[in-house]
Amino acid sequence: MAEEVNIINKVAMTAVDSESPWRSSLRQLRRNRAAMTALGVLLFMVVVTLLAPFYAHHFAHDNPFVPNLQGRIKIGNHFREVMQTNTTGLGVTPVGPTWNFSKYFLGADELGRDVFARVLYGGRVTLLIGFSSGLICITVATVLGMLAGYFGRATDWIISRLLDIIWAFPIYLLAISLSVILVTNGLDLGIIHIGAGSLLLPILIIASVYVPYVARPVRGIVFSLKERDFIHAAVASGASDWHILRKEILPNVMPSVIVFFPLMVALNILTESALSTLGIGVQPPEASWGTIINDGLQLLHTRPWVAIAPGICIVIVCVALNIFGDGVRDAFDPRAKLRGSI
Repeated sequence: MAEEVNIINKVAMTAVDSESPWRSSLRQLRRNRAAMTALGVLLFMVVVTLLAPFYAHHFAHDNPFVPNLQGRIKIGNHFREVMQTNTTGLGVTPVGPTWNFSKYFLGADELGRDVFARVLYGGRVTLLIGFSSGLICITVATVLGMLAGYFGRATDWIISRLLDIIWAFPIYLLAISLSVILVTNGLDLGIIHIGAGSLLLPILIIASVYVPYVARPVRGIVFSLKERDFIHAAVASGASDWHILRKEILPNVMPSVIVFFPLMVALNILTESALSTLGIGVQPPEASWGTIINDGLQLLHTRPWVAIAPGICIVIVCVALNIFGDGVRDAFDPRAKLRGSI
């Protein structure tokens, strides 16, 4: 009798202490030190870039979007010209890094603007585009993949052919082509009008070119889920297709979608930086890490920090996203757990 009571108590305690798959995955993610460190780096970069106006107004006392060709700065007891006469006597060279947080910490660019302040402001735009386009891409791809995988037949054929059209083009070639057309002319589709130079254009362009790379895996996952017993039981109980998609399919697809998100953000940041470096991404007066690299291309031999600083920021953020993404994959993707246990 006592043994039966102990067994019942153990079963009750197990039921109370049992965790949902989501909580178990989050707990495993929190225990991953590398992933948590990467997340801390990402949050630090986000907070620092959000403080750009505070730094510009209260430390640098300068507007990093206004040229300062005739400006002077005081370092110690000496005044220095922001644009200094070249040693050859021909032209001028921007002041180099002062390593003073309140006075052109990373020097000036070709227009005499504070590089460090511009890097902070540029990070706000780059991170906004990266996360926004990633969210749009994941959302659209998940919807298309679920519809194609669940309904099949004509729905699957139409969606798959649309994805094939995008898939047929190399990513950067397609992104460059769309940017050349839309960034300079804007987008006008009846009631939808987006002006040239709007940040919405690079966000939508970058999001659209990566949709097939997420939609196809989601479609495959949904195809396999359709054959599971719980889906057949839902169909037999008379549940509607939309109810099954929302309540049965989507919760089982979400772990894989979450795994995709950090990777897509990193890819989007790299794509935005590439387009802006070529001059067909973010347009003036806005600045991003890519546009600042473009500004520094002519100063690589004299003031390399103009291009190096935003490049370092891109590397830090993308490496952190990939490390965090690996942790998310290990925590949320059951197949990754299975592979790791073999």
